[in-house]
Amino acid sequence: MKVITIKQPFATLIVEGIKEYEFRTWRTNYRGEILIHAGKSVDKKAMKKFEHYGFTYPRGCIIGKAFLTDCIFIDDKARKMLQNKHNLVYESIIRHTDWNGYGFQLEKVEKIKPIEMNGHLSLWNYDDKESIMISK
Repeated sequence: MKVITIKQPFATLIVEGIKEYEFRTWRTNYRGEILIHAGKSVDKKAMKKFEHYGFTYPRGCIIGKAFLTDCIFIDDKARKMLQNKHNLVYESIIRHTDWNGYGFQLEKVEKIKPIEMNGHLSLWNYDDKESIMISK
């Protein structure tokens, strides 16, 4: 199963259903089930910005699963769409009009019981599908 490593607080915002897009400078043709790995590094400025949610932000573990359903180029039209979805969550992408990259659309997100492990760059594979237990 494919996995993507994401800095906190963004990994948690995804599994909590607040953030629908994850951004990268590279495009992917992959579509399908994907695990969300919370990396060991954090974006301190973003952690402060989202502390009002009161979430815990585990690091160094797989914390959710989703379906990667689309990969969109971030242009002015995409920035407008993101602004209408959730201005606070996407404000850095909306504001940086000189940034060129892609938004990976993540749908049908579910939390899972955390699985500790190191992350990797790009999309990577996790083969122990039986160890994934959905959290309710």
